[in-house]
Amino acid sequence: MSERILIVEDELKIARLLQLELEYEGYRTKLAHTGMDGLLSFRDEQFDLVLLDVMLPEMTGFEVLKRIRATDEWTPVLLVTAKSSVKDKVEGLDLGATDYITKPFEMEEVFARIRSALRRASSSKEQGVQIGGLVVDESRHEVKVEGQVVQLTPREFELLAYFVKNPNIVLTREQILDAVWGYDYYGDTNVVDVYVRYVRKKIEMENHTYIQTVRGVGYVLKESTHEAKG
Repeated sequence: MSERILIVEDELKIARLLQLELEYEGYRTKLAHTGMDGLLSFRDEQFDLVLLDVMLPEMTGFEVLKRIRATDEWTPVLLVTAKSSVKDKVEGLDLGATDYITKPFEMEEVFARIRSALRRASSSKEQGVQIGGLVVDESRHEVKVEGQVVQLTPREFELLAYFVKNPNIVLTREQILDAVWGYDYYGDTNVVDVYVRYVRKKIEMENHTYIQTVRGVGYVLKESTHEAKG
């Protein structure tokens, strides 16, 4: 077991307890004690799951979750909170939380919910994501169009994978830069346009479009068919 878990919790004793128990179970962990630190850690590093407290200094867990889901639809996020009202749970789930853990909790429950969330995430990756004739399989680092394997560079694959994680969502160039090139990238946003053209040439056919331009905003991935010109 080598899954990496980000623990965002401002109560030091609870954060340390979670870290010790999870590492004893074989997980790798990182601690963050404010909402902003948690968000920056998530953007800078790779995690398999996030344990996210709701009541945090600097930025609430709900706001952190909202920003995570703006660029990442798949990483499991378990909200941890002392609040048990239905309203709070509904708000978290509507924002994209995978599951909810209410304080005080038993560690066996935490372990079970983590295992369940990781299994679901792994199953989704193994099946790959299909949109029309386009299939993107992250576990195999493979792209197929109408059953034919398409060769992409690592950066092209990362760009396409980001699109398929956010289907039918209009993504700005800035969002794409943060997710694919990194939060600290300071180059021209035109690099997004260049790589979108590269990917389009490889995955799109005369009568089939996937990555569509939204003028003045950015791009959106959705299947679109049209008659070939004769």
